Amino acid sequence: MSGAMDSVLFSLSKTFCSPLAVFVQIQGCVICLTLALGWACAAYVRNREIRRIKDSMRAGNSLAFLCQDINELEHSYQANLPRVSVVMPLKGFGEHNLHNWRSQVISLYGGPLEFLFVVESIEDPAYHAVSRLISDFKDNIDARVVVAGLSTTCSQKIHNQLVGVEQMHKDTKYVLFLDDDIRLHPGSIGALTAEMEKNPEIFIQTGYPLDLPSGSLGSYCIYEYHMMHADDFRYDHCGVVSGLRDGGYSDDMTLAAVAGAHKKLITSPPVAVFPHPLSSDLSFSRYWNYLRKQTFVLESYMFKVNWIMNRALFSSHCYLSWGFVMPYIMALTHVAAALRIYIQGYAREETTFVSNGLLLVSCLAACTFIELFSMWNLTRIEVQLCNILSPEAPRLSLATYNWVLVFIAMLVDNFLYPISAFRSHFSQSINWSGIRYYLKDGKINKIERSKDKGPKHTDLAWKHLYGKKAAPPKTFFLGGLLRSLEQWQQPKKFDG
Repeated sequence: MSGAMDSVLFSLSKTFCSPLAVFVQIQGCVICLTLALGWACAAYVRNREIRRIKDSMRAGNSLAFLCQDINELEHSYQANLPRVSVVMPLKGFGEHNLHNWRSQVISLYGGPLEFLFVVESIEDPAYHAVSRLISDFKDNIDARVVVAGLSTTCSQKIHNQLVGVEQMHKDTKYVLFLDDDIRLHPGSIGALTAEMEKNPEIFIQTGYPLDLPSGSLGSYCIYEYHMMHADDFRYDHCGVVSGLRDGGYSDDMTLAAVAGAHKKLITSPPVAVFPHPLSSDLSFSRYWNYLRKQTFVLESYMFKVNWIMNRALFSSHCYLSWGFVMPYIMALTHVAAALRIYIQGYAREETTFVSNGLLLVSCLAACTFIELFSMWNLTRIEVQLCNILSPEAPRLSLATYNWVLVFIAMLVDNFLYPISAFRSHFSQSINWSGIRYYLKDGKINKIERSKDKGPKHTDLAWKHLYGKKAAPPKTFFLGGLLRSLEQWQQPKKFDG
């Protein structure tokens, strides 16, 4: 029996040394190095911003984390700042929400500022929680809760956003849409507004989260907010409102489609990195539904060109995901074969193929080390940047990151991504926070709601959707790994 297993193992190892298999393994190395290069470039941009802030502080601007020019803090300048409305669609209430909301309303923006917290109904646990928060601040902030009602032609999140826009102040110049699960820095709104004022051609400003689990990766490309011109919504410029309202599923994908169709500018300032605390526990079913939501956005589109781009993203992501995973499966086979040869003492002339396999393993290990080092460096710099931008907040630390789980999560998630993508493609439906959406021709054409059949909590933040807040499930062995898994999605997340 042992001999037969060894024979199969050696046969696989020899097959994995064929020209096609060697190509697959070299391709895996190239993918690792490409990721490392991308993260290195992102780290350079973030680190340059850190140096700028530190240089400004040494030059005497102790408030450089708020603005580059200290003269901008003069009353004469602050009095002329444009009005900003912050629209935050809410769904459910979880362990981090209250802290996140406090960080958002305690802004040091000097101009007129209002906060619109938009809920589906007063039955949402978020309604009472945010109402208490607003009452705690009394008249110190301009904030209110807006009840949007049920969506009928688009996702509930988009519906909440559009209702919030309808309720914003008539003099609002910029509208900032925020997800409710990130923490803002004190100077974030001011920095974003300054960029919009400097370049009126900006159509959308975006930002990204710095995830804070108890053992996972630090950065991925998911929009956590977007700031836009309020008049684009008042007058439906470029079909922004109609595109979102008429069958829109993902606000990010829809707005990106509009921007692409009309050649509009999308930017992301280097300071737009925000702490994003995750749930203290994550089950596989919650992770899987989250992954499904990320792949499902590729099924939504506005124009034919978006459909073509989504298909290209679908195909390339599936190919590259398994192209990333396969070399590690081959490497394990080579290592297992080498160990069996060493343990059993097989003649070297019978197993010369193993040396070639181990050479490929060595190359992959070196590329993996470079990749993980680049990822660690980017996370370290982003943690440092967040600490500088929020000096009053508790210090963030790399100590919460388990890099072994991060690496395993990369493999597992890239293996599961194509499976989820094909499932999304053939099902054309998704359950998002207790609401099931059905797509037809890239747009929502049917919505089903059922409290009894749907989930009671959101996927990542474990926010209770109905009634009283329940205790999260007990942590299990794979919990840390699963908290790492949700890091690797490219499309938009709105957990709740």
